Amino acid sequence: MRSAIVIDMRIDQLVSVENKTLERILPIHLAQLLTYLKLSGLSLGLIINWNVMMLREGIMRVVRNHPEELEIERG
Repeated sequence: MRSAIVIDMRIDQLVSVENKTLERILPIHLAQLLTYLKLSGLSLGLIINWNVMMLREGIMRVVRNHPEELEIERG
């Protein structure tokens, strides 16, 4: 049976990275990353939007330690 989720990048079994080329990151993209983190058992994720002038403006860091606790940090 083939998995329905496809993680863009997984680094050292520690970080899930979602690559996007969008005008802006929407709540659905955050929900997608949170789902991947939950299903993979990872706590750290990044959404990288490559459609920005300065890359640091396109990075969103998400830390998921517990289902009730969520930390979001924008570039």
